[in-house]
Amino acid sequence: QVQLVESGGGLVQPGGSLRLSCAASGVGDNLYVVGWYRQAPGNQRDLVARITSGATTTYADSVKGRFTISRNNAKNTVYLQMNSLKPEDTAVYYCNSGQYSLFGPPGKYWGQGTQVTVSS
Repeated sequence: QVQLVESGGGLVQPGGSLRLSCAASGVGDNLYVVGWYRQAPGNQRDLVARITSGATTTYADSVKGRFTISRNNAKNTVYLQMNSLKPEDTAVYYCNSGQYSLFGPPGKYWGQGTQVTVSS
């Protein structure tokens, strides 16, 4: 069983930056792909970015060039650096893990989510 805990959300003005963290604990596998998803009110939960154990990444088109996903395997932590934030980035951001494919469905483990609000 893997526990995922997100942190780093908050309120930021348009054009600002935030860094989200996802800390993993419990019995897990460092080879798991880790992803960040987001869900705005009334919308489905969408993939934002993913990273493999070897640091190969993929991003949603809407965040390419603005967001960067990275991981520190020694600390069992994955980060999402978010720059040039826009109001449409407002959502609850969730960390996900539990599978091995960069392009597969979500894994079985989810964090509790962290709120990101972009507003002036």
